[in-house]
Amino acid sequence: MALRKLASNWGGALVLGLCVAGPVPAALAQEKPAATAMENAATAAAENKVETFTLANGLQVVVIPDRRAPVVSHMLWYKIGSADEAPGKSGIAHFFEHLMFKGTSNHPAGEFSAAVAAIGGSENAFTSYDYTAYFQQVSPDALETMMSFEADRMRNLVLTDDVIGPERNVVLEERRLRIEGDPSALLQEEMSATLYQNHPYRIPVIGWMQEMEELNRADAIDFYNRYYAPNNAVLVVAGDVDVEGVKALAEKTYGKVERGPDLPPRIRPQEPEQNTARTVTMSDPRVTIPSYQKSWVVPSYGSARKEPGQAEALDLLAEVLGGGARSRLYQALVVKEKLAASVGSYYQGTALDASSFTVYGSPIGDTKLETLEKAVDDEIARLVKDGIGDQELERAKNRLVRGLIFARDNQSGMARIYGSALTTGSEIKDIQEWPDRIKALTAADVQRAAEEFLNQKRAVSSYLLPAGEEKS
Repeated sequence: MALRKLASNWGGALVLGLCVAGPVPAALAQEKPAATAMENAATAAAENKVETFTLANGLQVVVIPDRRAPVVSHMLWYKIGSADEAPGKSGIAHFFEHLMFKGTSNHPAGEFSAAVAAIGGSENAFTSYDYTAYFQQVSPDALETMMSFEADRMRNLVLTDDVIGPERNVVLEERRLRIEGDPSALLQEEMSATLYQNHPYRIPVIGWMQEMEELNRADAIDFYNRYYAPNNAVLVVAGDVDVEGVKALAEKTYGKVERGPDLPPRIRPQEPEQNTARTVTMSDPRVTIPSYQKSWVVPSYGSARKEPGQAEALDLLAEVLGGGARSRLYQALVVKEKLAASVGSYYQGTALDASSFTVYGSPIGDTKLETLEKAVDDEIARLVKDGIGDQELERAKNRLVRGLIFARDNQSGMARIYGSALTTGSEIKDIQEWPDRIKALTAADVQRAAEEFLNQKRAVSSYLLPAGEEKS
């Protein structure tokens, strides 16, 4: 779930799209007693009065009322991402995201986007390993129009070769720009392909170039017919609405779409036990400052259901270790020892299957990359050996949960939290109970998570170096 990450830095490495939320304002970053923050988060969830219902055709609808401004966020999430793609068809999920903006039998290409722009609204879409989502932010009186357009393209796309060919060229160019044109993106692909030995998370969301080049009309139609149906989707509506009104509009629009075929459970190849440390190194003339990251395969909120509290402990561990300017790594290596220009950690908890925990850093001045890496490793070893104090624990809990409180100021951010959770195996109550589960964690839980999962003998380390520079 990683609610703080979703609230403060939407998407990360797992998402292709243009959806990035800004940082928390400095005026809001003052410490409060942890218990107060927890209680406020619980109150926030109650005040939102989030409700859900399911249409006869299987579409789940979630309504998050927020009357503070006459704006509504309309987000349709499909339970299909790049990790669900057939072997040899990498990139089809993201490619189809592009195709959804083409014409239907009822509306020519561009009419939907023009309707959004005409009323001063905004729209976008994004694809991840586990889901694909489409959204618009408009005034409440335009909600029915958005629902009508979105329901129409759920089943009525016109997919001809004249549409497929040019759009395939667009995504190929996107890969050249975003991946081939960025050394860090190229290294990240190699890192993922090394970290995951068997799971499809090892394959980039955008796809491998040689497979993207072969995507065709038959692939697109098969993908569309299989996955784009109301019973494989979640609609999240947040903003100046009420449940009764949303339900009436949903029945009038989405309710007319025929239910699709029942899909089997989303069972993917899983990771074998990992017992080796691996490294990936890349030198590139476009790199001026060296950097490194180290990752481990760890349980996600979606895969840790049989181990209550495990994902939450990893979330809190990421906050304690390197979650921001108050974290151990930042205070020790940036503020005190002045070894790093940047350093931190993050946990990709919002995933259906086992995900990753990462530490990263870039040295400052004459500091060697090896010196910084050892210093980070030493901080991890110190946490495993000595644990954390009660005061440090409470402050970290406070910072972590406060992100969920701040998310209430961004209705689309709240819609994204619910949509991503519901499409990766969580339920509404899991989100609403999350502050209490974080509050219940102990210092021993965090220490245990570090000891169990941050084993240097199972880590994958990647190094991005300037041309001609080698890691000693």
